[in-house]
Amino acid sequence: AMEVIMEIATRRSLKVIEDCAEAHGATQNGRKVGSFGDMGCYSFYANKLITTGEGGMVVTNDPKLAERLRLLRNLAFGKPRFYHEIPAYNFRMTGYQAAMGLAQFARIEEIIETKRRVAHSYNRHLAGVAGLQLPAEAHDCHNVYWMYAVVIEPEFGIARDELAAKLSAEGIDTRTFFCPMNQQPFIRAQPGYRDIACPVADRLWQSGLYLPSGNRLTDAQIARVSQAMIAASASAGVKMPALAREVHSST
Repeated sequence: AMEVIMEIATRRSLKVIEDCAEAHGATQNGRKVGSFGDMGCYSFYANKLITTGEGGMVVTNDPKLAERLRLLRNLAFGKPRFYHEIPAYNFRMTGYQAAMGLAQFARIEEIIETKRRVAHSYNRHLAGVAGLQLPAEAHDCHNVYWMYAVVIEPEFGIARDELAAKLSAEGIDTRTFFCPMNQQPFIRAQPGYRDIACPVADRLWQSGLYLPSGNRLTDAQIARVSQAMIAASASAGVKMPALAREVHSST
């Protein structure tokens, strides 16, 4: 819970940067994610809940941090203008992207409710399937279900990659979970890297699967994906009827 993280950070005088890349509008105890730490980072990539096509934003209520972020965003232009005391970046957002983001933000509650509808439909169709861990929503949280993420456990009967292949053969697109940091070749090659066991992250990398989660999915399409998964688990060998068109995992 963020309250625990913030308590530890306060005791140790640490800054907290929240990674809210996929959690626009999610809450804990009625409080928006991104508002607990010193800064919160959101992604506006094309498949996120709201988008500007690419890029993102950082939020903070600390004026000094906000000033520093604006400096780093805009090549650290000083006074006079072309005088630079530190290296920085060109992270400026165009006016067109900003206008798109504002239009998207005006619809965020509608988009979240659509995402929740998709998730609840999956929950109904996949409830009770052995070896299938469905996404959870804690009692004090409001999940926005950026993607409908499941974990394929041994009791399911087939491995994650085999399931993905079977679904692909039915025209159903899926994605694996993200590769954990401890397995990234670039990070492993860095001086001082320590090979520390991360069994939970490693297990999720091997067993996690994102199901089609687009806002336009119908209950019939969700039922179709669910039935294909149940059939794959049962190894019934029954060919499920093909969709009229492919179902994709991105929005």
